[in-house]
Amino acid sequence: MKIRKAMIIQSQRVILSTAICLSLFSCGKQQQSGFNMVKEFPVTTLQPESVELNTSYPATIKGRQDIEIRPNVSGFITQLCVDEGATVHKGQLLFVIDPVQYQEAVKVAEAAVKVAEANVATAQLTADNKAELAKKNIISEYDKQMAFNTLATQKAALAQAKAQLINAKQNLSYTKVVSPSNGVVGTIPLRVGSLVSPGSVTPLTTVSDNSEMFAYFSLNEKQILELAREHGANNLVQNLPEVQLKLSDGTLYNQKGKIATISGIIDQSTGTSNLRAAFPNPDQLLRSGNTGDILVPIKLDSAILVPQAATYEMQDKRFVYIVQDDSTVKNTEIKILNVNDGKNFVVTSGLKAGDRIVLEGAGTLKDGAQIKPISPEEAAAKLKAMTQTQTAGKNK
Repeated sequence: MKIRKAMIIQSQRVILSTAICLSLFSCGKQQQSGFNMVKEFPVTTLQPESVELNTSYPATIKGRQDIEIRPNVSGFITQLCVDEGATVHKGQLLFVIDPVQYQEAVKVAEAAVKVAEANVATAQLTADNKAELAKKNIISEYDKQMAFNTLATQKAALAQAKAQLINAKQNLSYTKVVSPSNGVVGTIPLRVGSLVSPGSVTPLTTVSDNSEMFAYFSLNEKQILELAREHGANNLVQNLPEVQLKLSDGTLYNQKGKIATISGIIDQSTGTSNLRAAFPNPDQLLRSGNTGDILVPIKLDSAILVPQAATYEMQDKRFVYIVQDDSTVKNTEIKILNVNDGKNFVVTSGLKAGDRIVLEGAGTLKDGAQIKPISPEEAAAKLKAMTQTQTAGKNK
């Protein structure tokens, strides 16, 4: 009886061990097949494309002309006729400087002219009289000539007095400071009661002609050579395309501009040359002193573009995965332009038309890995279906 019981227990142990082994073998096989499952990745075939990119350069914006308004005479400001930011026209009164002393100077000069005119009249009478006496040999030729010399001296004195009167009147006119051109008034640092003079360091204000705005920016020697090769060194300015202006808030100015000048000299201290682009300013949106970025377009006819998401960077080098004929991936280094549109890179070497690359998930792949290529449309459809399924599950 004991022997039979022991045999039964031994049989149960064998059956249990066999079941455990079979279970472990089955789980291991399932896990192994899971590990060997080929993952799907969206793949695209590269084709040459025409693309227009913009190269950005920091720019300083100034009015067509910024004129410092300075006094031509000394005195105290008695009246401000405009305020900061006002739009003025040529000849409009801006400031009034105390005119009293200059009015008196004009009166003194006018009196001096009258005195000089009287002296001339007296000298003329004397000269005429001496001439008659000389004809009758009553006086010598010497006396006659002395009379005419005195007349000439008095006439010169009259001319000098008239010149001083003109100068006095001009100084009086300078007490009314007017705008030399149409424009916008800048800062007014000096107010009523301030003493000003032609030698003052600080100008009364600045009038900026903002009808047309100039954007100043710089290019280095290499960039200028590239422009010259692309558009032709002869008549380079005329051949350059229109440019755009990105404002400080990131928006694009609604008027396109044209590069008007390129300095003929490379600054040895900076290695750059200055350029000036002109922009119309009909709405007076731009002000002198604004900053922004000049966008110079670059047109490429047969460019190889790759999405930035399809690349990854390692040790300052950029790579993509090329899909080979056997659906394995090959890690490939690429060279790109410094200019891009924010979504794609322009490849200069490493890829060619007809190459297939992995669009997404490059960071999860390894060189030589096996994948299942699918189209970007299929990937998008599966992602949409998965999202809808997850949303439906959450709503239950």
